[in-house]
Amino acid sequence: MATVLTAEEVRQIFLDAGALLNGHFRLSSGRHSAEYWEKFWVLQWPHHVERLCAEIARRYRDDGVEVVLGPTTGGILIAFEVARQLGVRALYAEKEMGERTLRRGLQLPPGTRTLLVDDVLTTGGALRECVQLAERHEARIVGAAVLVDRSGGNVVIGHRLEALLTVHAVTYAPEECPLCSRQIPLHTPGSSYT
Repeated sequence: MATVLTAEEVRQIFLDAGALLNGHFRLSSGRHSAEYWEKFWVLQWPHHVERLCAEIARRYRDDGVEVVLGPTTGGILIAFEVARQLGVRALYAEKEMGERTLRRGLQLPPGTRTLLVDDVLTTGGALRECVQLAERHEARIVGAAVLVDRSGGNVVIGHRLEALLTVHAVTYAPEECPLCSRQIPLHTPGSSYT
């Protein structure tokens, strides 16, 4: 039986990697925050990816997962490693004309038991797009998993959602951001605004 990875151990992996940044950030959701969980500081280390994904695989080992689906970009690494540990295929939800889709001729047959994964969840947008993709293909979604849920557990995607670490990171609409009103320089580390 696989060893359980606790939320505190997950937090420590991010802290040890220097992945919890403080400042003024525009998140990929468009919201602003004083903290940013830079998952690529963790995902650059295969031993961290293997350990984190082992916990996701452990939580879904008995659910008959046939495919693990993750959105570009960080979700690809997680989908691949979770799929490897479960001994199943990995698929990647890429953006094409503003919609998540399977490209390169990859297929998701109807009824396929599909696990959705992503790196850091704030509003759940990327996961919802993956849900829509899976539903268009008539796949059977067994659940979803993320490394860090920044919403404090408040995001609902309509399916079982497992987070290895849940934190309540305060975010602001840009027009209501106190960091902007204090003229703290805004950083845009995410891929959606670069």
